[in-house]
Order: sequence, then C-alpha cells, then structure tokens
Amino acid sequence: MLILTASFGEGHNSAARGVREGLARVAPDQSEVELRDLFAEAYGPLNELVRRGYLALVNSAPHAWGVVYRWLDRKKDYDKEFQRLVRLKDHFAPLLERFLPDVVVCSFPAYPNVLQEILGPDRQCKCVVVVTDSITINASWYRSAADYFLVANEQSASVLRAAGVAPDKIKVFGFPVSPKFSDFVQDRQSTPSNSKPRVLYMINAATRGAPELVRLLADLGVHLTVTIGRADNLRPAIEAATDGHPVKIVGWTD
Repeated sequence: MLILTASFGEGHNSAARGVREGLARVAPDQSEVELRDLFAEAYGPLNELVRRGYLALVNSAPHAWGVVYRWLDRKKDYDKEFQRLVRLKDHFAPLLERFLPDVVVCSFPAYPNVLQEILGPDRQCKCVVVVTDSITINASWYRSAADYFLVANEQSASVLRAAGVAPDKIKVFGFPVSPKFSDFVQDRQSTPSNSKPRVLYMINAATRGAPELVRLLADLGVHLTVTIGRADNLRPAIEAATDGHPVKIVGWTD
C-alpha cells in the first residue's frame, strides 16, 4: 500500500500516519506500506516556499484564502490543471513502477488525478482518497476517478452525494488517527453527572480571535482544554486570557 500526503496543513500528514499506524496494528505481517510526500520530494525548496506562503495566507488573511478556496471549488478541469505537475509525475511514475502498489491512499488532492494520468483508466491498483476536509469540502477532493472516498462523518458524505459522487464510493469511517489512542480508553475517568461541562477548543488557522474566545469560555466556569498545536507564540496570549481560571493548554503532541 502506497500512502501519499503533502505538508500543506498538518491534517493531511496526520491522516496519512493514522492509516499507516492502523495498518501496522491490524495487519503487521500482511501489508507492505510506504508513506511519501512526493510534493516535498519533487519540488524541494520551491515546495517549502509555497507551503509557507499557503500557511501564512490561511493564518494571516483568511478572507483572501476564502477567495482562493472558492475559486478552486468552482473549477471543473482539475485533470488539465494537474497536467502541469510534470516534476511530480517524474517522481510518481518510477515509484509506481518499483513499488507496484495494490492500493494508493491519498490524503491530499491532486494525487488521484495524477495517478489516473500516469496509469490511465485501466490501472490495476485501487485509489482511495482520505478526505481531510469536513462538512465544507472543496471540489478538488472528489473530482477525480478515485475508487473510494473516505469521509469523517455523514454530513461530509451528503456533500459528496449532492455533488454526484456515487454513494457506493463514499465510506464514512471517521478521521484516521493512531490506534494508540484506543489503548487509553479503559484508563479514562468517567465523568460524574453533576460535574462541569468539558470543552475542548482546538485553535486552527485563524488565531486572531482565539484569546478572546478563550476568555469567554473560561468565564463560563467549564473544564476547558485548549490546543495550540505548533503555535507556541500564541501560548502567552492564551495564558493571559484565562485570567486565573484553571485551563489546560496543550501544544503540539506527536
């Protein structure tokens, strides 16, 4: 099984690792797995420049990113657009010839279209797309000839069905995470019925309003946990916003 990701947001990598670790748990001796970021391999420093620009746009100018997102969503000719990824194809084709995967799992758009261009409609391997968007799903995820689309929830599945994706191609499996999380289920403390509500606030792209939202949530007197990911520079503002309330702040955890 060949798993393909790209580092344009940690969700793509997290999903790819979740699939790999799940396979290692359920079929350690029956599966041969490779996980690759072909964009990083093919484009090197240029990919890093584009990646940083993308993340800066999402974090600093979400309205501008919204314009780009909607433009991508309206496009119909993804195959034509992805034909320009010549260097990606130059890395992808030899990998397919060497590894001969039975299944190609894609946690980033573009790969299914490029796979189809390389191998054609008679390809022997299955193509599975792990959609890391939820509920609001860009069309670039599903305008391809993939065999299956794995989505996180029924709301996401309804978006794909409404867009014309065959229902038998859509599978609701949740978001892929490492199976190690299930190892701690029995150690989880039960929540008394009269305890304070537990709220998890996961800060994502738009961080500007995060401290104010933390302040409002903390004032409600809930058990609040805030994840800041790799944005360590955000921690002082979040700590100040708690105003002395007991709030758990969690940084990047692998």
